[in-house]
Amino acid sequence: MRRRSVLPSHHDDMEKGGGKPPPSRLCFLATLCAMFWVLIFYFHFVVIGNEPDASTAQTAAAEVLIGHADLPFAVPDGVSRPDLPLAPPARVSEPPPPVARSKEEEPAAGVRKEEAPPKVAASYPFERALKTAENKSDPCGGRYIYVHELPPRFNEDMIRDCKRLSVWTNMCRFMSNDGLGPPLGNEEGVFSNTGWYATNQFSVDVIFGNRMKQYECLTKDSSIAAAVFVPFYAGFDVARYLWGYNISMRDAASLDLVDWLRKRPEWNVMGGRDHFLVAGRITWDFRRLTEEESDWGNKLLFLPAAKNMSMLVVESSPWNANDFGIPYPTYFHPAKDADVFLWQDRMRSLERPWLFSFAGAPRPGDPKSIRGQLIDQCRSSSVCKLLECDLGESKCHSPSTIMKMFQSSLFCLQPQGDSYTRRSAFDSMLAGCIPVFFHPGSAYVQYTWHLPKNYTRYSVFIPEDDIRMRNASIEERLKSIHPDMVKKMREEVINLIPRVIYADPRSKLETLKDAFDVSVDAIINKVTKLRRDIIADCEDKDFIEENSWKYDLLEDGQHTIGPHEWDPFFSKPKDKGGDSSSSSAEAAKNSWRIEQRSQN
Repeated sequence: MRRRSVLPSHHDDMEKGGGKPPPSRLCFLATLCAMFWVLIFYFHFVVIGNEPDASTAQTAAAEVLIGHADLPFAVPDGVSRPDLPLAPPARVSEPPPPVARSKEEEPAAGVRKEEAPPKVAASYPFERALKTAENKSDPCGGRYIYVHELPPRFNEDMIRDCKRLSVWTNMCRFMSNDGLGPPLGNEEGVFSNTGWYATNQFSVDVIFGNRMKQYECLTKDSSIAAAVFVPFYAGFDVARYLWGYNISMRDAASLDLVDWLRKRPEWNVMGGRDHFLVAGRITWDFRRLTEEESDWGNKLLFLPAAKNMSMLVVESSPWNANDFGIPYPTYFHPAKDADVFLWQDRMRSLERPWLFSFAGAPRPGDPKSIRGQLIDQCRSSSVCKLLECDLGESKCHSPSTIMKMFQSSLFCLQPQGDSYTRRSAFDSMLAGCIPVFFHPGSAYVQYTWHLPKNYTRYSVFIPEDDIRMRNASIEERLKSIHPDMVKKMREEVINLIPRVIYADPRSKLETLKDAFDVSVDAIINKVTKLRRDIIADCEDKDFIEENSWKYDLLEDGQHTIGPHEWDPFFSKPKDKGGDSSSSSAEAAKNSWRIEQRSQN
């Protein structure tokens, strides 16, 4: 028996009605369709008809779609095409091009932008020191000096043990009167009645240190200091151990000093680039290149930390940037301005019967020395005064004899000493005598702080080769200078006297600047310029240290160097003092031999 299926009730109705839907249902569907088309027409004619821009945009969008039907990914902004696939992502190495934003599209305040943040000005620990110069009511603004309080082993202990400062010389008598030495008598009437002392030529360490104690702008606040002074007696230190001591002993105090300084907070401000110290010996005593026991001197100026500091020496290296030449001390140390003025007036009024003079000894062991030719020319001239300083000649070591000769001469010959420079150049200028140099290393590239860079204003230059090849007669060369020019040059020399002498450390000149003042001002200017260059990010990155002598000759405002007339004199550092292992060491040793000779 076949089972009957069970169907829903409406199925039964359809079967009864022949398969047609009821009328009420057809009416309902028709009503819905009519309402739909009414809404379509209303939207088109009322809403869109009142917004022509929108209509135009819609039409344009449609045209774009039709015109670019072959480019499935070219979809204009604002048109939705769900039937098209999404555009592929941009590659990491090829970022999408930036889209220009209207003002309305700019991100609101506080929203992070993609642009790099503006640079924030860096701050420097020395900015406070620079700002002190802006205080016009402060006479020390921009001029403050901070002095390190070194352990006494670096200075005062050396003075207490002064007998050991030189192998041949008892330096104790030269340490009297704050380093000036014993007073000089004026029996011959060569000197003034006051201010003259038997000063040792290597005493600048203690003279400069004692002058610093009287400096009017000392400060205990290093944050306002324009520069930092290190009162280390470097010249006295090296003098103790040059003969008979190994390199460990020679270097010990220098290494100890650097270690002490680097632990100080003042050092960290600029890594020592605002620090300076003084050494009263030639630079070659501090430039030992090797670790050989036979090599000369210590290596203070080659220590990495010391290369940041400035070292003031009586003779600097033309090829290095961390040392600066300052004058040798003379015998004159005035206590007041009036002493200087009286001396200058006296030098102007002197009669000078000799055209030129020379005080010195020949150097038969040095084939490059021209001293032999100078002595020969002076002997053969009726207008030259010669003071020979060979062994057994004590007059060369008599201050009154030397100064008397210089005071009676118009020109004083100043060839190289055992190294480039010699104290005699400053003694002659003190006497109002116009110096004659034969090598630019003897003064012109050394004392650029203290002497005019235009050397023709105060001196005569005759190249060594002209003398060596016997192509120049000194007498004829000097006679060819017009008397009016000679007078003008002598006046320039006399006006330079305050700048090349060291005033009495126990007093202070009022209106004049002595060699100490000039040196301190130069150091302050150097550090101040460096600080400003650091802030402005305009340090000279192309500085060539081996051409240091050329930079020292640049005038204010000049920054670049080029070929120079003196290139032949400095083209080979090994010539006369550039090579620590050869000629410079010999020059320094010879300097000590002359010192030994003067004590015999």
